[in-house]
Amino acid sequence: MNSILLKKDCPKSKVNTVSWKSTPCKSLDKLTMLDVLSRDNMTEAWKRVKRNKGAPGSDNLSINETQRHLKDQWGDIKERLLKGTYKPNPVRTVHIPKVNGKTRMLGIPTVIDRLIQQAISQKLSQIFDHNFSEKSFGFRQKRNAWQAIKEAHKNLSEGYLFAIDIDMEKFFDNVNHDRLMAKIAKRISDKTLLRLIRLYLTSGIIENGVITERNKGTPQGSPLSPLLSNIVLDELDKELEIRGHRFCRYADDIQIHVKSERAGQRVLESIGSFIEKKLRLKINKEKSKVGHITRSSLLGYSFIGWKSPRIRCSNETIAKFKHRIRQLTRGHHRAPIQQRLEEIDLYIRGWIGYFRLVQTKSKMKNLDAWIRSRLRMCLMKQWFFPRTRIRNMIKLGLKVEEAKGYCKHKRWWFYANLHHTRFLMDIEFWRKKGYKGLVYYLERFVYV
Repeated sequence: MNSILLKKDCPKSKVNTVSWKSTPCKSLDKLTMLDVLSRDNMTEAWKRVKRNKGAPGSDNLSINETQRHLKDQWGDIKERLLKGTYKPNPVRTVHIPKVNGKTRMLGIPTVIDRLIQQAISQKLSQIFDHNFSEKSFGFRQKRNAWQAIKEAHKNLSEGYLFAIDIDMEKFFDNVNHDRLMAKIAKRISDKTLLRLIRLYLTSGIIENGVITERNKGTPQGSPLSPLLSNIVLDELDKELEIRGHRFCRYADDIQIHVKSERAGQRVLESIGSFIEKKLRLKINKEKSKVGHITRSSLLGYSFIGWKSPRIRCSNETIAKFKHRIRQLTRGHHRAPIQQRLEEIDLYIRGWIGYFRLVQTKSKMKNLDAWIRSRLRMCLMKQWFFPRTRIRNMIKLGLKVEEAKGYCKHKRWWFYANLHHTRFLMDIEFWRKKGYKGLVYYLERFVYV
């Protein structure tokens, strides 16, 4: 379906079909279903849905199967969309485990509904995005998490060293539909389009064969959800700007920066009251807190230093990283060392690609040293028999008498950290085997 809009279905409409990449719409209330279903917009929406991949929804149709289905059915679907008689399918739910042992519910719409929602999102973005706050960085074109971290770092560098972390309890599940639709209706007058958006908000969720209706919340996991969340929270952004606060927001992760803890407590109380009374959202009072920036975290990053803070990884991020490395170097895994090195290198490249802004190079060096110890331990476990360990250590250049010290069983971590082992299996040893490490990749990113 690079030709999702089938030839039989589409005489070109005279309605202005502005590309999703173009400048914002001039006539804010003139967006119609014909604009959403235009050839250019739907083709771009299909490319994005296909690129994002994703699992089948409640109809069990994969992307390729849906493509074949649409070749025959798109004309009928489009007609129902234009008449306002189309009804979205229930959303299939999956539960994603969280670090704290709880789960996050994720909704998976059908591929057809993902396509339609993506098409709506592209057109709505042209209308709403250019009015969003400059301090909003989540799910917007040419904006990303790194910009949010840089904004926070800029505020800290100017003396705003205390952070107010606001945690909204189950934000995506508690969005008020009436308030959200009222905000959209101020900019969109097409009743068919407004009705379809509300249908997507209220479409039921199916779990264990049971369909449950939804009367609040946005469908987390759908292409439309990020834009709708930004529309809801833009009101909070505007309120913070009116009050003159320094802040940055990425989706529902909000951090406000002030100069003292006392000021932070006042702001937390007043903004918390605004969120609950005006936006009708819930604040998690246990997780929402005020503290020095060194005791706070944002999008996996944190900061260190009082006078001139530097960017680092949060403690939770480091713990997750070490947990993953332990999995890749676990003892009962009998994969060849070269395979392990390839898996670790792939993980590290992706990890440092996101955490490229860290300015604590010494911490990365320490992590590299710890990973090399894990790798040395893996080698020792593969040299399971004492004679094998002794023979291999002699090959590496150790004297016979010293190599005999490696004869005892099950002291893998002890052997991995012996002076002789670290000297013979040094940085250059692992570099030749293919392990580049965190510092190697970090140096290839430049913090601007």
